[in-house]
Amino acid sequence: MSGHSKWSTIKRKKEATDGARAKVFTKIGREIMVCVRESGADPNSNSKLRELIAKAKSNNVPNENIDRVIKKAAGGGDKTSYEANVYEGYGPNGAAVIVETLTDNKNRTAGDIRHYFDKFGGNLGTTGCVSFIFSRKGIIITENNGQDEDRVLDDVFNAGGSDYNINDEFIEVETEPNDVNAVREKLEALGYVIMSAEAEMVPSTYVKLEDEEHIKKMNLLLEYLEDNDDVQRVWHNWEE
Repeated sequence: MSGHSKWSTIKRKKEATDGARAKVFTKIGREIMVCVRESGADPNSNSKLRELIAKAKSNNVPNENIDRVIKKAAGGGDKTSYEANVYEGYGPNGAAVIVETLTDNKNRTAGDIRHYFDKFGGNLGTTGCVSFIFSRKGIIITENNGQDEDRVLDDVFNAGGSDYNINDEFIEVETEPNDVNAVREKLEALGYVIMSAEAEMVPSTYVKLEDEEHIKKMNLLLEYLEDNDDVQRVWHNWEE
């Protein structure tokens, strides 16, 4: 979901309803819970937690909510066990879709994911059926507040970014997957407003949907997937 596809996703997030924001809080909170249990509650020594806190803040999660989840996980107040699973499949007209989940009930989640693919003109595939056309890259999206492009070029590479794209609203910075947080922090120090920063699955090829019914079903597939509390991320190669 790179380039204009990613930008359109950011625009949808900015316009999200309160209900949609609440779901984002739930998903990030679940990630924080697992991260604290695995690597501790101190963001200074737990870089993944530091990234998740930054992600939560960029999604307007209140600080007290973040602190509450961290304390709950550190104190063992919630005994729910979560398992990470990845599903791959095809949407309408063969669009490639990868779904990352974090669930306390694998059977329920697998059934839901399969149902969504079947309902909206796709089919769930086997592991590896579409992931070969994706590569993991660090992607940082910042607001474009009219910055001079020469300055952006210097700032991106001085911060450790490897490439960038720019349009009238956003600047997309590409990094190595493990460098996302470090580059984000350097860009923030330079005054950039970060909208999103994480390692993403970026497709090498894109699929165009011309048929209105295909477009409708693909939108519904993505909507249902992203609305599911167990689904953390959805990657696809639809050129929206």
